[in-house]
Amino acid sequence: MVLIMACSCSLLPTKKIQVTAKPLDKKIVQPIMPREIDLKQLQWIAVTPDNWEDQLSRIEKQEGELVFLAMTVPDYEVMAYNMQEIKRYITELKDVVVYYRTVTTKAGEKNE
Repeated sequence: MVLIMACSCSLLPTKKIQVTAKPLDKKIVQPIMPREIDLKQLQWIAVTPDNWEDQLSRIEKQEGELVFLAMTVPDYEVMAYNMQEIKRYITELKDVVVYYRTVTTKAGEKNE
C-alpha cells in the first residue's frame, strides 16, 4: 500500500516557483542632532610671587572667599592636548553622523 502511494505522488505535476528580488523601502528615522555646546566663560588669573597679595585682596573683595588651584606648565600643556583630543573626537563623530544621514536620506527629503 505504501509503495502504491509513493508512486502515485511522484506522478503529480510540480509547480514552478518564480523568485524575484526587489528592494524594500525602509523608513529610517533620523535622530535629532543635539544642541550646540553652551560653554560658560571662566576667568584665569595668573598668580605670581610678585602679585599674589594684590590678587588675594581683589578676589576676596569680589567673591568673599578664596581657593587656589595650582597647575604646572607641563600639566597645562596636557590639559590643552586633552581638550584638542576631545574636539577632534567630537568633529570626527559628527562627520560620521552626517555621512550616515546623507547615505540614508533620499533625495528631496528634509535633512535636518
